[in-house]
Amino acid sequence: MSAQWITILGATGSIGLSTLDVVARHPQKYNVFALTGKTKVHVLAQQCQIHRPKYAVVMDVDAAQQLEVLLVSFKVSTEILVGIDALCAVSSDSNVDIVMAAIVGAAGLVPTLAAVNANKKVLLANKESLVMAGHLFMEALKHSSGVLLPIDSEHNAIFQCLPQGKNDLSAAGVSKLLLSASGGPFRGWTAQQMEHVTPEQACAHPNWSMGNKISVDSATLMNKGLELIEACWLFDMKENQIEIVVHPQSIIHSLVQYVDGSVIAQLGNPDMRTPIAHALAWPDRIDSGVKNLDLFDISRLDFEKPNFNDFPCLELAFEAARIGLDAPATLNAANEVAVQAFLDKRIGFTQIADVVKESMSVAIFNEPESLVVVQETDLKARSLATAYISRITS
Repeated sequence: MSAQWITILGATGSIGLSTLDVVARHPQKYNVFALTGKTKVHVLAQQCQIHRPKYAVVMDVDAAQQLEVLLVSFKVSTEILVGIDALCAVSSDSNVDIVMAAIVGAAGLVPTLAAVNANKKVLLANKESLVMAGHLFMEALKHSSGVLLPIDSEHNAIFQCLPQGKNDLSAAGVSKLLLSASGGPFRGWTAQQMEHVTPEQACAHPNWSMGNKISVDSATLMNKGLELIEACWLFDMKENQIEIVVHPQSIIHSLVQYVDGSVIAQLGNPDMRTPIAHALAWPDRIDSGVKNLDLFDISRLDFEKPNFNDFPCLELAFEAARIGLDAPATLNAANEVAVQAFLDKRIGFTQIADVVKESMSVAIFNEPESLVVVQETDLKARSLATAYISRITS
């Protein structure tokens, strides 16, 4: 079998780096077609030097000029493309077999949807695509001959625990999905204790190595809320059929409960290369480079209920899932603005939830009938969040 060609959207982030690590272990199976990045131009240049993709995509002319200088010095002939249209082009090119969708935030929606429409095997690490436009995304998938495989460790774990080839999970005996959560760096803290948390503290996750935005989301538990919404779409379940279980060791990545009393769990060391390797090779298995799990070394596994009072972002996500319409898109956009304001030290850690709550309370929710409507909702929510931040910081 000839090697498959892969495009990695968001190659310079943590998921992109892990994907390239797995791909490099199997040069006979995978070739890199395109790598994309935004601000880490030097990292992207080094990746092009090592993996020799046909294309590298950046988002503006300045980044393209910097990248060109570096590639010339490295004697790399990779062609440089610029902008959102280029992202869509390398996601839908007829030569591409697999697209790793790992751009963080709303920016990943359009190229990921382009990959689905082009019938690709899409490895979804960009949960915001489903949070913002789940209905449109799943409708597109119905008309695609491609396949969507979840990369988030929790959703990948659920996928591995489900009966294969069964679209109706209730008919297959599934009664509940159990999404595990580490609890983040502030597990057990009260809201009052978290008032003076710094961005550096929030980005220091105890188990996972992630980018700043996702790390902050994990600290507020908004990341788990976004994963809840993503799970609703991926597995066609209601929010009241999904339970959040705080599991600080991050060894059990999620569980599926069946009507006969069985609960099936997927375990592994907290390393994103495991779900990446699983999805890359699916339905087969390949080596990921991850150390084997040693249960004797772990010795114990703990479980707790989440604290909704001190981590209100999680309750806001459940509310958005219950409302439906474009409430999840509003939640996501307001959160992105709030997290950036926190990272910029304009607002406090606990004010992130305040910004999201205020934005949702004044928004008017509608059915997201098209990608244009979704993008309009995104812009409106960002405007609401920005205005609120200006009021509370003036």
